[in-house]
Amino acid sequence: MQVDFWFDPSCPYTWITSRWMVEVAAVRPVTIRWRIMSLSVLNEGRPDDPEGDPEGYLWGPVRVCAAVERRYGPAALDRFFAAYGVRVHERGEWADPADILADAGLPPELAAAAGSTEYDAAVRESHERGISLVGRHVGTPIIAAGGSGGRRIAFFGPVISRIPRGERAGRLWDGVLLVAGEPAFHELKGRPHEEAGFGH
Repeated sequence: MQVDFWFDPSCPYTWITSRWMVEVAAVRPVTIRWRIMSLSVLNEGRPDDPEGDPEGYLWGPVRVCAAVERRYGPAALDRFFAAYGVRVHERGEWADPADILADAGLPPELAAAAGSTEYDAAVRESHERGISLVGRHVGTPIIAAGGSGGRRIAFFGPVISRIPRGERAGRLWDGVLLVAGEPAFHELKGRPHEEAGFGH
């Protein structure tokens, strides 16, 4: 099953969900295609600033993602996102994009894309492709998977605070697909049980 996963790399909850998705791919017949979306694009024109980013910092990482994908393809985007998540979300570093690119085996000069508008059109196009599947009332991540009869199942989230591993990850995937695949389904929320955490 092809699964498209739209992400803004700066979101810590998205990082957790992405690592869950990697676990899912190890126990279910799933192939992940990483796709870019942007909280900066999502929140454009809003009178408030839900991300607390008046300087536009969040543009930088998605621009570098777009440059990596455009020049080196989806496998390189996968490596960059993984390296970014380890540095920023797991280690809590304010890492230079050039160092993250080096971690991913990519040319550090791609870091210049963070301060350029060269790849903004590509960011916006990918973002629009994802958000059009679920509506503008959601955030990152967005997941789309093949459904029965060729119908695509698309949804926001799930928002989780820890990474389920192994078969537990697979069972959560099975349940999410079952619920999201119901044509009448709209929304499901739970009570927070713990603060966000990274790990097992």
